[in-house]
Amino acid sequence: MLPLIVLIVGTFMSVLDTSIVNVAVPDIQRQLGASADDVEWIVTGYTLVLGIIVPLTGWLGMRLGVTRLYMMSMIGFAATSALCGLAWDLPSLIIFRVLQAIPGGVLPVVAMTILFQIVPPQKVGVAMGMYGFGVVFAPGVGPTLGGYLVEYIHWSLIFYINVPIGIAGTAAAFAVFPRIPRPKTWPRFDVWGFLTIAYGLFAILLACSEGQNWGWTGYRVLGLFVTGVISLALFVVIELEVDNPVLDIRTLGNRAFLISLLMLIVTMIGLFITLFYIPQFLQVVQGLQALDTGLTMMPSALVMVVLMPMAGKIYDLIGPRWPAVIGLLIMAYGSFLLADLNPNTTREHIMLWTAIRNVGTGLCMMPIMTAGLAALPPALSSAGSGINNVMQRVSSSVAVAIFGGIGATSSAQMLNDRASILDTGAQALPQVAQAQENGTTGLMGMYQHLQLSVQAATYASAFYIVGFICLLGAALALLLRSGRAQKNPDAEPVHVEL
Repeated sequence: MLPLIVLIVGTFMSVLDTSIVNVAVPDIQRQLGASADDVEWIVTGYTLVLGIIVPLTGWLGMRLGVTRLYMMSMIGFAATSALCGLAWDLPSLIIFRVLQAIPGGVLPVVAMTILFQIVPPQKVGVAMGMYGFGVVFAPGVGPTLGGYLVEYIHWSLIFYINVPIGIAGTAAAFAVFPRIPRPKTWPRFDVWGFLTIAYGLFAILLACSEGQNWGWTGYRVLGLFVTGVISLALFVVIELEVDNPVLDIRTLGNRAFLISLLMLIVTMIGLFITLFYIPQFLQVVQGLQALDTGLTMMPSALVMVVLMPMAGKIYDLIGPRWPAVIGLLIMAYGSFLLADLNPNTTREHIMLWTAIRNVGTGLCMMPIMTAGLAALPPALSSAGSGINNVMQRVSSSVAVAIFGGIGATSSAQMLNDRASILDTGAQALPQVAQAQENGTTGLMGMYQHLQLSVQAATYASAFYIVGFICLLGAALALLLRSGRAQKNPDAEPVHVEL
């Protein structure tokens, strides 16, 4: 139990940082005197490096040992978090965030690898349910904690808070994890495989992140997409030929793992679109402060806290199929409820709708993830964990970027169409501005209300799309196995010297 708690702490810390920073970005921009486009690189730079470092984790585990790598990542994350808190301007903060992403990308992968080595297959469902606290509760509690620290103390505290947690987690890992000798031999590093997947992920993530600013049909974005896809195709060819691939894509030949991976992508898209859009809706459309926004999202996070252990027990009893199907259907229902968002939607309705949606998320996420990883032999658990984490990071980042770009385009089009309610359509805007200068606020108030309505409609349309994606995921979940896992002597956990 103690080793599992230590793993949960490390995962919670790394995932929490992703969501807690988002709330602080406006305050950081104001205090550091940065532009909106520049300050976005606090998040974008971190995400890009995560996509690059996660594939490297498997080889690092074999080179250093998973226990040693976990402790090094914990202390590294604490140290780089302290540097972020000490940042004196925006460029220094971006550099320190890039450094922070290196241990931040390693922690979830190596934690899951250790989990599958220390937990028997018959108890893996419950263990993954507890482990899920760090995966899904952290994004829920992040906005509340971040909002409080930013509003009442200082934005640097969102980074300093990681320092004591990292030190305590490192000490606990040293105390409870088994002593594994340093490996005397290790596989040759797959340089070309790493370079191709690193560039491919970097190019695609950068294109999605900057597509709205650079233009989705511009040469830079199209060039990044094309070269990124080509690089990933080369990666696949290389990995099928080398003896020690940086990511063993042969795991995708396992039917259960491939199906669970596709459903995990669906789940992550739904989770992060909600975490991305609801805070924006509450702050931009309804004018709530950061702390109030976090408190509004807290009930939905607590729902997952309750359901994660229950989902693990259900998985152990009946297998992954029905928790995944029912959970994804509830996610779809919750998404369709959120598609009714408008400027007058009450906080109570938002709390209820997001809580309903997270009932589905809490029920299905861990069974989906566990079903795929448990189907792999122990020798491939590290590779499967790496691919899982790559897809989680990439799918959530790409989804947020693409939905954001589509939303911006859709919002502009709807605003232009609906501006016809003014006397002379969109060309009345100069008259509206002139009216405000003359002290007449009626027309400006009308236009501001129109903007908020269009913004809310943009968010609502995104949830319609997410709802249909969840329905497709529920259909796919019918292909998962049903019933208790069969005890397989070959699948017992082994403490290999990684």
